[in-house]
Amino acid sequence: MDVVFENKCFDGVQGVYTHGSEVCKCDMTFGLFLPAEAKEGPVPVLWYLSGLTCTHENAMVKAGAQAWAAEQGIALIFPDTSPRGDDVADDDAYDLGKGAGFYVNATKSPWAPHFQMWDYVVEELPSLVFENFALNQERQSITGHSMGGHGALTLAMGLKERYRSVSAFAPICNPTGADWGRKQLISYLGENEEKWKKHDSSFMMTEVGFDGPVLVDTGANDQFIDLLRPETLAEAAAKRRQQSTLRLQPGYDHSYFFVSTFMEDHVSFHAEALYGV
Repeated sequence: MDVVFENKCFDGVQGVYTHGSEVCKCDMTFGLFLPAEAKEGPVPVLWYLSGLTCTHENAMVKAGAQAWAAEQGIALIFPDTSPRGDDVADDDAYDLGKGAGFYVNATKSPWAPHFQMWDYVVEELPSLVFENFALNQERQSITGHSMGGHGALTLAMGLKERYRSVSAFAPICNPTGADWGRKQLISYLGENEEKWKKHDSSFMMTEVGFDGPVLVDTGANDQFIDLLRPETLAEAAAKRRQQSTLRLQPGYDHSYFFVSTFMEDHVSFHAEALYGV
C-alpha cells in the first residue's frame, strides 16, 4: 500500500492510498479519514459508496462528511467505484464500465477479469484497512449515494451481521426494473434475472430486510427520480414492517448540494448505532 497524501483535517487525518488489488487485478485507490481518537485506539467505521462516474474523491471532497465524523469520532472510508487502468474494459457510455461498477462481481466478458467490486468492497479492502489502521471491525456501518446507495443497501441486506446501520442518499432502489440497472446487470451478469435479485434493494427488502435501522433520503426534485424508483423501496419496507425512515426532501435534486445538506443527519444516525451496545 502506498500513501498518495495524508493531510490534517478536523484534528484527524484525511489520507488517500493506492494498492495492488488481487481481486480487481489492477491498482485501486481509496480515501480514509481517521478522526483524532484513532491515535488512542480503534474507532468505528462508516463506509461511503459513491455513484456513477465518481471516484474515491467526489464524496471525500464534496460531501462535507469529515466535520461530522470528527465530531462523532468515526472513521470514513471512500472506495473507488470501479477498477481502473489501461487494461480494464470500458464503454463509451457514462453508465457502464469505468466509474460504473455497480458493486457486483461481473461474470460476463469483457467485464469479468476486473469488475469484481462486490468482493473488493466486502473482502479485500476491509482486510487491508483493518490490518493497517486503527479501526474497530466490530463497529461498521455503511452509506452511499445513487449507485452507491444501491450498493450500500444491497451489501447491508446481503451481509446480515456486517453493518450496524445503513443509509442512502438518492439510491437506485429497483435496478432490475429501471434503465439504471437492467443495462448494467445484463452486461455484467447476463440475462438470467435470478442472478440480479441480490443486487436489487427493493427485492432484498421484501425477502430479507435488515436487522437494524435504515435511513434513506431522496430529493423530491431529483432529476433522475424515475430511474431511482424510491416508491419501490418504500412499498417493500412497509410490507415487511422494516424499521426505517424513508424521506422525500422537497426542492432537492441529485447533486452533492443535496448530499452535503443531509450529511450531518446521516452521520449522527450512524453514530447512534455504532456506539450502541
